[in-house]
Amino acid sequence: MSEVQLRLAFAGTPGLAATVLQSIIDSGRYSIHRVYTQPDRPAGRGRRLQKSAVKVLAEHYHLPIREPARSKDLDPGGELFDIDVLVVAAYGIMLPPQILNRPRLGCVNVHTSLLPRWRGAAPIQRALQAGDTATGITIMQMDAGLDSGDILLQKTCPILAQDTAATLEMRLAQLGSAALLQTLDRLAAGVVRPEQQDESRACYAGKISKQEARIDWTRPAAELERMVRAFNPQPVAYTRLNGMTMRVWEADLVAQRARSSTPGTVLAADSSGIDVSTGDLVLRLRKVQLPGKKVMSAGDFINGHPHFLT
Repeated sequence: MSEVQLRLAFAGTPGLAATVLQSIIDSGRYSIHRVYTQPDRPAGRGRRLQKSAVKVLAEHYHLPIREPARSKDLDPGGELFDIDVLVVAAYGIMLPPQILNRPRLGCVNVHTSLLPRWRGAAPIQRALQAGDTATGITIMQMDAGLDSGDILLQKTCPILAQDTAATLEMRLAQLGSAALLQTLDRLAAGVVRPEQQDESRACYAGKISKQEARIDWTRPAAELERMVRAFNPQPVAYTRLNGMTMRVWEADLVAQRARSSTPGTVLAADSSGIDVSTGDLVLRLRKVQLPGKKVMSAGDFINGHPHFLT
């Protein structure tokens, strides 16, 4: 436990950020004086306004909440001048340069990659897409660049063969929580040692568009299998096969050539999956979803659409 009590503010929005915030609260080491999160957004089929996961948690603990819609409205009253550290985790709004030095010890970011690899908005998805075998957490001192600040602490996390963005994010949220608390303890004790990033190794994880999630069957099957996992649960890979539009939630690589079939041809469909030819091998779709319907196994899909192959 640290001997110095740091005054914290927290900025974050989705579930990963809520996990980090919960860890700070559970630790009992540091006081959280306010929470910044994005405003309520329309969500779901009914497009009802939905609170962020961080807002729900902050309300539960009766923490002061700020919901600026724009970065320039983040701290109009200068409240952050009374804070030691602003902790940022998946906030979704870029902090303007004038904000970064308001807290006494600056702003600290929980980033879900081993920087400088995968700077940017979608590091988890891009690591999965690229076939990386490991990723991790970087606790970073924020500067005016895009995830370019000094590294305060890093922890490595293996990427498993069946990982989706959802399962990998869960593990990284726990790892990031522990790494953040360790970093805060070091900051409080004055023993943190910042390390500059190697710019020659930097690469970027650009934001993912819905159009990018459309399956291009001319691509290699291994690449498509990684794409399906990377885009689960958002935005979810999708395609059109035999006249039917569907989202693909789970797929396996089949170690056989796609013969001479045109990429995107359905080769077989039964309870084990829907086999589709790609640019090289065969991709077997295990779980799919039709528009407006629930996610279902390939077997359930075939039972409901027995003429899919005809």
